[in-house]
Amino acid sequence: MEVGVRVLRAMATGQRAMMLKDIAAAAGMAPSKAHRYLVSLIRSGLVEQDPANARYDLGPFALSMGLVALDRLDRIRLGQNTIAQLRDEVNETTALAVWGGDGPVIVRWERPRRPITVNVTTGTTLDLLSSGTGLVFAAWLPQQATAALLAREMTSERLPEALRSKQAVNALLERIRSQGYATTASYHYVPGVAGAAAPVFNVKNEISMALLTVGVQGMFDCSEDGAVVHALKRHARQLSERLGATLYAGEPISAVYPDLSLPG
Repeated sequence: MEVGVRVLRAMATGQRAMMLKDIAAAAGMAPSKAHRYLVSLIRSGLVEQDPANARYDLGPFALSMGLVALDRLDRIRLGQNTIAQLRDEVNETTALAVWGGDGPVIVRWERPRRPITVNVTTGTTLDLLSSGTGLVFAAWLPQQATAALLAREMTSERLPEALRSKQAVNALLERIRSQGYATTASYHYVPGVAGAAAPVFNVKNEISMALLTVGVQGMFDCSEDGAVVHALKRHARQLSERLGATLYAGEPISAVYPDLSLPG
């Protein structure tokens, strides 16, 4: 089974019908060995071969299993487990947010085990430009979903002067897409709070949720090389993989933290 799954995984990450030699190379085995497994997988319905060009692709049973798995997948439950694990690792307040139409909405949160904490209220709708979570959604949602909200927020005097232009905001969002996360401190949604957020992608490689962690400004390390941001990105990538994403922040998901791939 484990060897057969290697063949299936190679085909799933190929994004298209593949020749035998390409499947074998991706699975790290000889073509003759890969062919033997492909024959069995064809018989089971997990793989099919196009007689016109001899290329192999995932079969009808693989599609059926995928649809059943998606139907049974509870993204909020998986996200709850993830923020609990992240909280245990960084000992900061962690939360899960989804897009609510008028902005990101906090749907779950976990309290850290420390005397001074930042509490998060379930149901809170966050701003786009003054929260790491909002910046993450603004960076990866389609522009038409966020344009009106961004235009309204850019008039706020709470924002730094440098963020009150469309050009400046677009440059910030491009930088966030490049680095794979967002942070806010001096102009956070809540004064005295610093936070970091990372996107979670679904099977369509579209943003589905955001993981966030927040703490007291001056006591919360949101540096790029810090343990909090590193853990945040790793857990977001792992949850994205669990939800069926094949890309993370535009890169093949296996290329991001390849040493931390999920078992199996």
